[in-house]
Amino acid sequence: MDDDFDDDDAVLDAPMRRFREPKALSVTEVTRAVRDVVEGMVGEVWVEGEIGNYRRQASGHQYFTLKDDRCQLSCVLFQRGYGMRRAQVALREGMQVQVRGTMTVYEARGQYQLNVAQVQVAGEGALAAKFEALKRKLAAEGLFDRERKRPIPRFPATIGVVTSPTGAVIRDILHVLERRAPWIRVMINPVRVQGAGAAREIAAAVTEFHRGNLPPVEVIVVARGGGSAEDLWEFNEEVLARAIAASPIPVVSAVGHEIDFSISDFVADLRAPTPSAAAELIAPDTAQLLEGLTLAGLRMERRLRERIDSARAHLGYLEKSALFREPRARLEALMQQVDLAGAALARAGTDALSLRRQQVEALGAALRAHRPDHLLALRRERVEALTERLRRAREEQVIRKQRQLEQTAALLRVLGPQSTLSRGYSITQTAEGKLLRTIADAAPGDELVTRLADGEVRSTVQRSDS
Repeated sequence: MDDDFDDDDAVLDAPMRRFREPKALSVTEVTRAVRDVVEGMVGEVWVEGEIGNYRRQASGHQYFTLKDDRCQLSCVLFQRGYGMRRAQVALREGMQVQVRGTMTVYEARGQYQLNVAQVQVAGEGALAAKFEALKRKLAAEGLFDRERKRPIPRFPATIGVVTSPTGAVIRDILHVLERRAPWIRVMINPVRVQGAGAAREIAAAVTEFHRGNLPPVEVIVVARGGGSAEDLWEFNEEVLARAIAASPIPVVSAVGHEIDFSISDFVADLRAPTPSAAAELIAPDTAQLLEGLTLAGLRMERRLRERIDSARAHLGYLEKSALFREPRARLEALMQQVDLAGAALARAGTDALSLRRQQVEALGAALRAHRPDHLLALRRERVEALTERLRRAREEQVIRKQRQLEQTAALLRVLGPQSTLSRGYSITQTAEGKLLRTIADAAPGDELVTRLADGEVRSTVQRSDS
């Protein structure tokens, strides 16, 4: 503990050291020293409290105080900076909020304040954490997987709606359905859509459509209008998410406005941005259907007329053909073709039989010519002839190689180094065996070996004084 106090003293001592100097400080110097201490010791913090003295300047900057039952803190939220999502939080007097910002000192007044970077309604942080935790849990179980999503019927005859029986939501849904598809029957299962316990009521209503005694429906709509995060929270409860996932009937989630997302949106088979949009997605447009049917009817009529015209033209062609004008001549011609075909078939059978007989005779002659004893004698004679040829070829090759060897030896005797030495020449090499071609290849002190016809002479290179 003593060490901790020593460190704090050292931190405080740096900006305050100037006060121990025996001279008067300016107000600016004192204020900046205080600012250094505040920014260095406090820095960025989260603060919760009630908004008071709220005012918004023409520049867009917002000034207010955060207060509790004992103290208050001056705050400023500048129009540009820190990337705060202002569209999500509209500040007002008396609002309970949590703000994140940096403690500093406004030097012009010598007043410490909080420069706000982020604002959220008090309690939203805990709700957001709870929302994300449940979202991760259900996603890990596969409840959000696209593979388990069921298709929404294209032309449903009956739909079930789980929502409050009063209010604008059910009126909007019924209005859209009446306009687009008046033949669709709507079964309303009334529930509370906010407040503690509403999630269990909504889950029970969803389950009742497939487990209770209600008439069968083809799709279920879970709907609620817009509101705050607390108002919409019941649609983030696990009991409702599991009821939607367990439903064998496709479920459409239409909760809040387009920017609002709930757990029920993720687990449902289809998410609609608003309740009215859910009705638009489920109900086919009658006008478009009628237009499509009209066009399909026109296409069918056009194609039927084309087929009739084609059949009429073909019938006219047949009426003008020789089959109708001269039926007896046409029949006689066909009978003659049959006779010709019969004669050709008979000739083909005779020719085929003669050909097969010739093939059998040829195969018999070939079989007699290829008797095993005759073939064996022929193969034996061929082997003996090849053996004799191989023996002669081997003898001729040996004689040829001997002659080549003698010629090479004679040439070596004439061109070899020993022949050169016998004519009075010599060959000089270094001790390592390197051939000495010029005096530059020898350095003073090198040992040389000179080969002569009758032996070797070893010598040492000496320096020339000339």
